[in-house]
Amino acid sequence: MDRNFRLGVIGVGGMGEAILRGIVGDLLGSGQIWVSDIIKERVDSLRDELQVNKSESVSNLVENVDCVLYAAKPGNVPTILPEIATVLQSSSQWLLSIAAGVPTTTFESYFSSPTSVVRVMPNLAVAAKAAISVIARGGTASDEHVSIAETLFNALGSSMVREEKILDAVTALSGSGPAFVFLFIEAFADAGVHIGLTREDAYQLAVHTVLGASKVLDESGAHPAVLKNLVTTPAGTTAAGLHELERGGLRAAMAEAIMAARRRAEELANS
Repeated sequence: MDRNFRLGVIGVGGMGEAILRGIVGDLLGSGQIWVSDIIKERVDSLRDELQVNKSESVSNLVENVDCVLYAAKPGNVPTILPEIATVLQSSSQWLLSIAAGVPTTTFESYFSSPTSVVRVMPNLAVAAKAAISVIARGGTASDEHVSIAETLFNALGSSMVREEKILDAVTALSGSGPAFVFLFIEAFADAGVHIGLTREDAYQLAVHTVLGASKVLDESGAHPAVLKNLVTTPAGTTAAGLHELERGGLRAAMAEAIMAARRRAEELANS
């Protein structure tokens, strides 16, 4: 990463702070990063701990950076973007956004001249540097902008570049997906308690079973059904359990959850 590159992070709530912590140090020096948030105590704390630069205002942040990372809430776009637009120089600065449901055209509409915008949909796993992030370019974003976005988000896990039209589906699957997985693990562990395991053991077994299965699937490249069949012996315990999951409608419930999340993402994009 270019040691002259300067990044400004607007919004250091859960996701913004996780991204900041994941890139400061190895990828970007603390002196290359500026931070702004409506909660000043949060900014002060990060400045003291990570030695990043504190910005008293959005305008002050924009004046000092090459790229502005919008990590504030999507609903705050109409409040924050006009202030960014008054300062940002479209010829030399650009915008990176992780705002769910807000298309690049919405960001671009705040600027009087063409401004490069790159949109990214990461997920909660940025905190563990295990996220999968999908990157989409706006109308005037260059290959260099996309490459910088890839470098930033690969430091937080992995990334892929896709057309923006699929980002609502990505939001539903990988953005909201961790919550669905957490619910599954909770139910998995609760069932373990029901059959006699201690809660501590049940949660540890559930978490590592999901973690291990995911790793095998990722590293093998095999279809999930192939690996499922390897675990399933005729008339065995796994076959009995799978029968109950199918009978209970696990596939249909998961599909409905993903489709509901996508509908909501589309509603946010059109609001």
